[in-house]
Amino acid sequence: MAKKTFESALARLEQITEELEDSELSLDSSLKKFDEGIKLAGYCNEQLTKAKSKVELLLEKDDKLEAIPFDGSDNENQNLSGE
Repeated sequence: MAKKTFESALARLEQITEELEDSELSLDSSLKKFDEGIKLAGYCNEQLTKAKSKVELLLEKDDKLEAIPFDGSDNENQNLSGE
């Protein structure tokens, strides 16, 4: 099996969602697909969490670059605009 990537896991999760929405599956098949989807969603969430922890904004302060962890809040945008 090929190495799992975020993109391939997300694509498979979308496929599972479509298959479950189709409702042509038996209850047993639906439960198996749902279980696979839960595992894929967990994997995707883990990958996003890792990526978020690596994201840093570089701000210029006193002619020095300072790495500040990205927290996703709007406060960072205000700092960039000098407010």
